[in-house]
This record gives sequence, C-alpha cells and structure tokens, in this order.
Amino acid sequence: MMVGMNEWGFAQTHPSQELAQIHYFSVKKTQAAGAIEFLITVKEYVTPQEPTMRFFAQADKEINRQTAPYRPSGWGHSMLDALAECIRAIDRFPYEG
Repeated sequence: MMVGMNEWGFAQTHPSQELAQIHYFSVKKTQAAGAIEFLITVKEYVTPQEPTMRFFAQADKEINRQTAPYRPSGWGHSMLDALAECIRAIDRFPYEG
C-alpha cells in the first residue's frame, strides 16, 4: 500500500478490490439556454492500476449528445489534475439536454 495513505486504505485486503474514497463536486456550465449543473464524482484509489492515475473524475451528464455523446472525465496524479481535466471536458462541448 502507498506510504502516507489515509487509514481508510488499510481496509482493502487485495489490490483487485480497487477500494476508493468518493469525493463530490458541483460546477455550472452557462449556455444560451441557461446554466446547467454538473455533479462530478472523483474516486481516490488506494492502489490504482496505473500508479500515476490515482484520481478519476467523471461528470453525471453527457455532453455533445446529438453528435457524438461523451461523458466528461479526467484522470490524474492529484485530485486537482483529475477534476480540472473533467471540467475542461465539460467546457469543450455543449450540453444538449
């Protein structure tokens, strides 16, 4: 297990369990039709499959649905990296509810 890990990480008995702590964030995207709120869930893994990708962020809504639907997400070594990547993805295309 990772050095400096929070005590909750010791509950994982095997890396295949992929134990993660969940963090929630909210961000609004302003468009011509009004503001759309996105809920972003960030998973902080104890032992990620890829060591440099400890955090995974994913939005609750798809964007660009009429052309090529995409659920914004982001990976990173830190929570900031993953969250920022996800928010940049939200900003990249319109929300077409």
